[in-house]
Amino acid sequence: MSSVFLSGDAEADALLADDPFALLMGMLLDQQVPMEVAFAGPAKLAQRLGRLDVVKIAEMNPDEFLEKFSIKPAVHRFPKSMATRVQKLAAEIVDEYDGDTAAIWTSGDPTGPEVLKRLKKLPGFGDQKAKIFLALLGKQFDFKADGWREAAGDYGDEDSRRSIADVVNEDTLLEVRAFKKQQKAAAKAAKK
Repeated sequence: MSSVFLSGDAEADALLADDPFALLMGMLLDQQVPMEVAFAGPAKLAQRLGRLDVVKIAEMNPDEFLEKFSIKPAVHRFPKSMATRVQKLAAEIVDEYDGDTAAIWTSGDPTGPEVLKRLKKLPGFGDQKAKIFLALLGKQFDFKADGWREAAGDYGDEDSRRSIADVVNEDTLLEVRAFKKQQKAAAKAAKK
């Protein structure tokens, strides 16, 4: 796969580029923490477990998994709820895709709308998160399925700077941050 700039850490980014479960897990963790912190999470967990093994994670004792997840610095600022979500995600991939995370977007040569539907069925993936992840696949992982841009909505726009899907270097990270800040301010102003 290609190289990515999602966590700002070369080792964590290499894992994200090579391991579809790490990438999906980073997307799952991307809430209530800075984007780079979320996408650095899979590498932290991989170091603590020896490697990211979706079957092992799915089958681990939840208390044991939470313990690994919580070691300082914790994988996420809400270790208990996010550890539970990661395990549920792993279990879903084992049950529905035989432990092959990439099958979500490769099995049966799916269209963009089909992949979006599959993503939205995953634990912790609502409409917005699924669209952002679909855009990330299309923009940075050579995902070429028919209709992916349309299915990703505004996140699929070629020149947008609205999500992690658009982050390829420090400059684009700052542009996405500025966009998100602008959106929050607009939302806050609309509430008044």
